[in-house]
Amino acid sequence: MDSRHDRAPDSRTPEPERSQTTLRVNGKPHTLMVDHRRVLLDLLREDLGLTGAKKGCDHGQCGACTVLVDGRRMNGCLLLAVALDGSEITTVEGLAGDGEDLHPLQQAFLDRDAFQCGYCTPGQICSASGVLAEAAAGHPSHVTDPAAPSGEPVALGREEIRERMSGNLCRCGAYPRIVDAVEDVIP
Repeated sequence: MDSRHDRAPDSRTPEPERSQTTLRVNGKPHTLMVDHRRVLLDLLREDLGLTGAKKGCDHGQCGACTVLVDGRRMNGCLLLAVALDGSEITTVEGLAGDGEDLHPLQQAFLDRDAFQCGYCTPGQICSASGVLAEAAAGHPSHVTDPAAPSGEPVALGREEIRERMSGNLCRCGAYPRIVDAVEDVIP
């Protein structure tokens, strides 16, 4: 008799692969055993209790889960947490640091009433922070004047802000006020 048929099928569910992963989240180190399939957004919300970043589309199309990874804005729903071992993660909760004062972007969103339901606001604010850093570093966008000097800071006008923020959707339509808020904090 063939030995492949002698044994009963193994009905146990295999243990998922896990790896020890260390992330520095909002300035504090966190070392966790992380399932290789776990995305950053779920780790932040479920394991660390940081619920600012939202699960919107779960496909990287709405921007509600935007966080900063090593200073660059990224969609937390698309990033495998184990691949970020050693990375610095900043969520909307960590933008202001440990102080009681809000980050200037957070304050500008409040001052300009740049939200309605507020669901997308944490992702919008993290994305805006990334936009400011990208423009300051001289990264062009689709609407940047091709004659602009390469590598020099890009001036952020309304068109430039709208283009750079286009990956963050707001179902309530607060876009004009979001642009106003970002304009308020341009250095």
